[in-house]
Amino acid sequence: MYIKEACVEGIDQSVLAEEKGADRIELCGDLNVGGVTPPLEIVKETKEKINIPIRVMIRPRGGDFVYSEEEFERMKEQIRCCQMQKVDGVVFGVLKQDNTLDIDRITTLVHLAVPLKVVIHKAIDETPNIMYALQELLKIEGITTVLTSGGKTTAIEGKTVLKKMVDMAQEKIEILPAGSITDKNVNVLHQFIKAKSYHGKKIVGNLIR
Repeated sequence: MYIKEACVEGIDQSVLAEEKGADRIELCGDLNVGGVTPPLEIVKETKEKINIPIRVMIRPRGGDFVYSEEEFERMKEQIRCCQMQKVDGVVFGVLKQDNTLDIDRITTLVHLAVPLKVVIHKAIDETPNIMYALQELLKIEGITTVLTSGGKTTAIEGKTVLKKMVDMAQEKIEILPAGSITDKNVNVLHQFIKAKSYHGKKIVGNLIR
């Protein structure tokens, strides 16, 4: 009916997410700060232990999404490492000082990431006009997915905007609703939003043994 993408930290959660029925994972380090790029060894070992697609967070630090030149170069290197590991995709977002999308830097990273799937993450929720930001992303060849809460804290709060984003993106970009989506509320949200996939730390329940 729809794809369930589990947001996970580390190998154990990745394995458990697959066991519990996740169709795909977003692999992160340090979810306490919203997720950063996990160590390369973790990416390698996770790929060996699970069979579902892995999308890797590309984020050099927690905090905002305005990056220095050094941090931007690190993001490029992290994407190259993910290509070598042949993961399914990479997840990133870059903003300017005014919180609008940094289209130039995003385009550079998208072109670098090919042929991997490219997810623009919840940095888009920080932008002053989320529908305009989506229009800008629709112009960039190679972006496959936008991970978003519709500009709100949770997908439930942002569901009306999320539905509009799904309608605007149509088949060109997958809108991946996120924000406190769990195995308990995903069906109800799907009835309203009708997206093709949903994302959450508890999308297949608690990932604790």
